[in-house]
Amino acid sequence: MKIDRDSIGSLALVYAISLALCFVVLRFIHIPWLSWPLVALLLWFDVWQTAFFRVPKRKRGGGPRSVTSVADGKVVIVDKVYEPEFLKSECIQISVYMNFFDVHANFWPANGEVSYYRYYPGEHFLAFAPKASAENEHSCVGIRMASGKKILFKQLAGVFARRIVCYAQDGVSVSRGEQCGIIKFGSRIDLFLPLDAEIKVKVGDAVRACETVLAEL
Repeated sequence: MKIDRDSIGSLALVYAISLALCFVVLRFIHIPWLSWPLVALLLWFDVWQTAFFRVPKRKRGGGPRSVTSVADGKVVIVDKVYEPEFLKSECIQISVYMNFFDVHANFWPANGEVSYYRYYPGEHFLAFAPKASAENEHSCVGIRMASGKKILFKQLAGVFARRIVCYAQDGVSVSRGEQCGIIKFGSRIDLFLPLDAEIKVKVGDAVRACETVLAEL
């Protein structure tokens, strides 16, 4: 199992705190029916955090025209909107919400070249709130595909997410299914596609990064 390279320090801190708490519990609480369940709870938390920060191996779904999910989660928005930053036109927005139990590593949704990248500090409203897309801390990545089609995706922080990691750099070629970053704790991905995209998902669908095809261009 591979752990996200930018999360090793966070995971080490979790382990250190859990170990210290286990020591305190076993040293000072001499009631077995209370102390051992507390230790088990701390160990379960360590296992959960390890799973949370892992980078899973996934098979790439779709073909050259496919756009796959950036993240694991649930589709919460499929709507026609105006995107003013990169596409600068009406488009289709697909949003995927990640809860605490989803893998939070993110993956490139399509093959192409990074033509646009910006990071914006901001608020930390609930990630599924409509205003989160514009007002929360987020990064924007625009990709130009070989066909000339352009897509944009946003990594949005949520209430508890306090760090967005993105590997995008202007002019860099990217491959669908390779890791592009991570968002720590509950968060959301907004993906903006051309109006002529053939949408393959609907609100309420569970999706998996790399494997689930969101649209065909």
